[in-house]
Amino acid sequence: MEAGTIPYKEIYFSKTEIFIQNIKFEYYASPILCQYEFPHAYFTKSSSEKFLQLLGNHFNKNCINCFSNQIHSNVIVFGSHSPKGSKVDADGLVSDNCNQNLWVYTADCMPIFFADKRTRKVAALHCGRKGLEKKIIKNLVKIFDNLGTSRENLLVAIGPAISKKHYLVDTKTYKEFCRMAEIKALPINSSNNDLNTFKEKTLNQLDLKRYAHLQLLKESIPNKNIDISNLCTYELKNEFNSWRKSKTFSRQWNFICS
Repeated sequence: MEAGTIPYKEIYFSKTEIFIQNIKFEYYASPILCQYEFPHAYFTKSSSEKFLQLLGNHFNKNCINCFSNQIHSNVIVFGSHSPKGSKVDADGLVSDNCNQNLWVYTADCMPIFFADKRTRKVAALHCGRKGLEKKIIKNLVKIFDNLGTSRENLLVAIGPAISKKHYLVDTKTYKEFCRMAEIKALPINSSNNDLNTFKEKTLNQLDLKRYAHLQLLKESIPNKNIDISNLCTYELKNEFNSWRKSKTFSRQWNFICS
C-alpha cells in the first residue's frame, strides 16, 4: 500500500497533573509510548526552563538532562554531546546512554519522540516546516539504522502542534515546501475550511502533522507504530504557547527518557 493511501488519524493523548513543591504541572502522553513504558511528557505552558531539573528529577532522580536549542535545522546530536546544564544547538537528540532525559522546546512546531521498543534507545525532535524540508526525520531514521534498530520496532509519537487550518502560507512558500520535502501537495478540504473567501484564494493550509506522517511512512515506519496528537497549540491558548497566534517567545518543553 502506498503512503498516500494509508489512513491518517489524529488521536487523544491522555492528560496528567502533577504537583512538585506545591507547583502544578500539566502534561500529555502518547498511548503507544505509555504502552511500552517509555517515560515521557509533552508539557503545557505550565513548564518553563527554570523547572526542568525539578521535573526531570520527578520522573527519574538518576537521569541526566540533555537540552537542545532549536535552530530549525536537520542537525541531530547524541545526548552526551549536550553540555551539562546548557543547551546544544540542534533540533534532535538521540540517547547514547541509559537514563538520559532528552528535552526539546516548541511553540507550534512538532515535538516528535522516537523509541526503539527492543533496545530502549530514544530520540526527541523539534520539527516544523524547515525540519520537514531538510528531512530531519529521514536523518534520524538513518541514525537508528546505524544503531541496529528495526523499522518494525521503532515507535513514533507526534505531540501537540499547530493544526493545518491555522498554519497558512502563500502559494510560493507552499510549492517550495512540497518540492524540498519531496512530497506531493495534499488537497484542501473546502468543507472544513473556515477561512474567509479572500484568504482561501491567496493562502494555503500547511498540515505539518500529516506531512510528518507521510515522511515517516516513506521511511517504512509501520502506521500502527505512529501516534499523532489531535491537540492544536494555536487553538488551546490556555494550555500552549503559540508563535503564530501571539508572537510569543515563550515555549513549552517536552522530554523522553532512555
